[in-house]
Amino acid sequence: MTFPAKPQVLPARHEFSSGPCPKRPGWSAEALMRHAWLGRSHRAAGPKAQLREIIDRTAALLNVPDDYRVGIVPASDTGAYEMAMWTMLGARPVDALVWESFGAGWASDATQQLTLDARVLKAEYGALPPLAEVRAEADVLFTQNGTTSGARIPDFDWIADDRAGLTFNDATSAAFAQPIDWAKCDVTTFSWQKVMGGEAAHGMLILGPRAVERLETYVPDRPLPKVFRLAKGGKLIEGVFKGETINTPSMLAAADALDALMWIERIGGQAATQARATANAAALQEWADATPWIENLVADPALRSNTSVCLRITDPAVAALEEAAQRAFTKKMVGLLEAEGAALDVNGYRDAPPGLRIWCGATVDTADVEALTPWLDWAFAAAKSEAAAA
Repeated sequence: MTFPAKPQVLPARHEFSSGPCPKRPGWSAEALMRHAWLGRSHRAAGPKAQLREIIDRTAALLNVPDDYRVGIVPASDTGAYEMAMWTMLGARPVDALVWESFGAGWASDATQQLTLDARVLKAEYGALPPLAEVRAEADVLFTQNGTTSGARIPDFDWIADDRAGLTFNDATSAAFAQPIDWAKCDVTTFSWQKVMGGEAAHGMLILGPRAVERLETYVPDRPLPKVFRLAKGGKLIEGVFKGETINTPSMLAAADALDALMWIERIGGQAATQARATANAAALQEWADATPWIENLVADPALRSNTSVCLRITDPAVAALEEAAQRAFTKKMVGLLEAEGAALDVNGYRDAPPGLRIWCGATVDTADVEALTPWLDWAFAAAKSEAAAA
């Protein structure tokens, strides 16, 4: 094989992690500190107003309907989704859709921890389960965008308008990068650390009227930790959705989230962040389509993520290796890229098939994706050359 010369141009920013994700272009600690309420109680007027401002800006930027509630909750997207599951599931049978690791976690919790009447509809990484088989009478658990598989739902048409069950949308790597059909989503969760490029630890919980009704009329037959409780005495705890967080939040992380939301506003809102992610993914896909040794893990273009793009190596010599050897090969590539300062954190998720995962969310610049692709070619060639010499 022809060994390519080492590329001369590095990405200006080489962070391509799928979570926590790259900060916004132009981010600085100095800018952040201008509105960080450090050393203050989150219940004081100023910090509480900032938490409410994050809620209000989020609702406005995502076009959340006026009769939906938006709240800040503990423990990132995981905490938000678990909170919704533990407080609302059990009233109806459950359909859990699984095509990547986080959906598998929700299904495991539904069947093994909550021991619900749950049916699991599963597909392999890179595909989707049969969405048409989802029952209108069941509560539905799904991930809008499979962060660890690179597969996303193509639309929300498979969700019945006249459904009896609730829909639980884990939108953690979709919010601000993909449209959300709010009429089809009763519960939606995401975290600041994905498309916003914010810090981790806090999640966003968005409830539609039907979810609120469930909280106020259904009492699960299980004990609920304090950080999960969203209703008291048959009424929603409205303070959670007004900036009165359940436990003490990080006001530094809150300031960072506000900084990200203000950036989204400056560049043109949700339409701009969606366009940036789509352009990034398109640039990476254009390279993959022209490159014989790699392809998108998701065969159907309509199902491909525009944020967490997952790639698998199709070179016959590498593809023929045992899985452990394939993982060692990609790990070698990742190490070479990091050593050269070309890319950080681009290995595939540990439970996913061996390959690369490159974040293309809105905080990434397309020019950096374009600068990355020659380095991917170089790292592949270098790893293969080293393997041949061993």
